[in-house]
Amino acid sequence: MSAPKTRPPFTDFKVFSGTANRPLTDEICHALECPVGQAMIKRFADGETHLQIQENVRGADVFLVQPTSAPVDHHLMELLLMIDAFKRASAERITAVLPYYGYARQDRKDRPRMPISAKLVASLLERAGASRVLALDLHAAQIQGFFDIPVDHLFAAPVMVEYFNGRFGRGELIIVSPDAGGVERARSFAKRLNAPLAIIDKRRTDANVAEVMNIIGDVDGRHCLIVDDLVDTAGTLVNAVEALLGQGAKSVTGCATHAVLSGPAVERITASQLKELVVTNSIPLTEEAAECAKIRTLSVGPLLARAVQSIHEGGSISKLFK
Repeated sequence: MSAPKTRPPFTDFKVFSGTANRPLTDEICHALECPVGQAMIKRFADGETHLQIQENVRGADVFLVQPTSAPVDHHLMELLLMIDAFKRASAERITAVLPYYGYARQDRKDRPRMPISAKLVASLLERAGASRVLALDLHAAQIQGFFDIPVDHLFAAPVMVEYFNGRFGRGELIIVSPDAGGVERARSFAKRLNAPLAIIDKRRTDANVAEVMNIIGDVDGRHCLIVDDLVDTAGTLVNAVEALLGQGAKSVTGCATHAVLSGPAVERITASQLKELVVTNSIPLTEEAAECAKIRTLSVGPLLARAVQSIHEGGSISKLFK
């Protein structure tokens, strides 16, 4: 008979927020029925970050919610400083909750004399004192291997699938991967929604520049759902919409976990024939994006809250993938 599971020797359970996405932290804490931890964060005139944890965290199980979204370097530095503060205040365990992992697209050295920035960020988080990481829809799942501490990798797919389930007629929907690298993600959606799969053969000529070459799969007469992990400048998305409609698609809808939406993204989406872009609140929308009628936001707050509770109680995270 196995020994009963013992609870870690935590004196308390606390959830703190950086400045990157306080509304999401509020949602997580509302679902967990706990207050947001008290911390003072401000910037000096020269741009340096000054912070202080304003409550006792000695022996506590601390969860720090901070997506490293734009301005990426500022939010990343803020995250590192808060982790260091918790470590020096004798927190028993520090979990960095990263709804969005900045620098994730720089996960390999594909040209000479380039850094592997995603690995550097992982090393910084560990060196600062993080005990474990809870991430949402990493750009590449292999980033988990950059860490020597436990990483729990969540997916927003259950939230997205629940939204799209039943919105299209039987046999009318086809799931589209915008490139070869996203096939696994798109296949998961296709399986859950009982729909076929198409792939766009995309050739990237430079950073943030992509050219659609071929569509693998029959999209004629179908409603297309493009599935991706993020939308940045929306160039890939808009090119895909044009290509799919050119092949006879009835309509094109996009969904992505992270609404980076930098540069001309919102303008491109508004001017395109895209029916709708569904994103999550892993990154707060800009005022321009929030006013765009084609962009709809779903909340991952309850999903992250269940993950935080499972980690604290020593339970399984895999149940959240179903």
